[in-house]
Amino acid sequence: MPAISVIIPAYNSEKTIQKTINSVLGQNFTDLEVIVINDDSQDSTLDIVSQFNDSRLKIFSYPHGGGSLSRNRGFSHAVGEFVSFLDADDLWTLDKLKCQLEALQRTPTAMVAYSWTDYIDESDRFLCAGTHITANGDVYEQLLIANFLENGSNPLIRREAFSELGGFDESLPAGQDWDMWLRLAARYHFVAVPAVQIFYRVSANSLSSHLLRQEQACLQVLEKACQQRKPVFPDTYSQSVANIYKYLVCKSLQAPLHRQKGFLGAIFLWKFFINDRYRFQRTYFTFKLLFKIMIILILPSSMAMSLLTSIKTAAASKSY
Repeated sequence: MPAISVIIPAYNSEKTIQKTINSVLGQNFTDLEVIVINDDSQDSTLDIVSQFNDSRLKIFSYPHGGGSLSRNRGFSHAVGEFVSFLDADDLWTLDKLKCQLEALQRTPTAMVAYSWTDYIDESDRFLCAGTHITANGDVYEQLLIANFLENGSNPLIRREAFSELGGFDESLPAGQDWDMWLRLAARYHFVAVPAVQIFYRVSANSLSSHLLRQEQACLQVLEKACQQRKPVFPDTYSQSVANIYKYLVCKSLQAPLHRQKGFLGAIFLWKFFINDRYRFQRTYFTFKLLFKIMIILILPSSMAMSLLTSIKTAAASKSY
């Protein structure tokens, strides 16, 4: 029986699934199983996965159900004492599972181990660093303020803890990862591995409607969490709301750029400003975001993208 079950939901993932699976099968911890849930892919995803010749890899195909249902379906096949989820376009460093397992073994009171994330583009090029936060023990309050795990490809979880919570909430349209990590943090301790071990791939195919869906879902997750376990500090809720809108503003500034996303970015920026208790200490940051939004609203998409890229490159060179 393998110690760790890795679950990979895959839907139309032909461009990335091979690299993703290789980053798991190449782990320096080998006592694992890899469960790929083919979510009714219409491309060559299933053909690519079927070409792997490794007895640790198991493939199950289902009618299309979405990410959360696919993860829960994968868990129903898992037999490992620990479980980790990996999106079909993300990557792990080859020591990810080993380091997280050792962290849990050193900290028997912890049920979840997590690492740091960096962001890559569709060609595996580095985009930016993640938050790189190290928090141990009862991290619920910090996780309520901001999802410092950042994505669904991060933690290693003791099987019994995940099982007791009944899996991912399939009713949420987005934010299912944050919801699960909050539910875990409300009951159990976390332990950090202070190293970059997850590479989250940023795709350029997001639509503006996704931003509105994310707004609704994140606020829903926050309300749900606060009902289950009330925050200790009175300003935690407002800080969390501010960070939700800060995140949404930044998402609105990612390619592809167009005026509709610019308008949404302006609305999100205003909501960030009115909820941020540090608004007057962060005026430079706020005006910088406003300047970028104005560029998107005023200039044609191609010109806006070119100008913002030039500004980002110049800023990076100056800081270097």
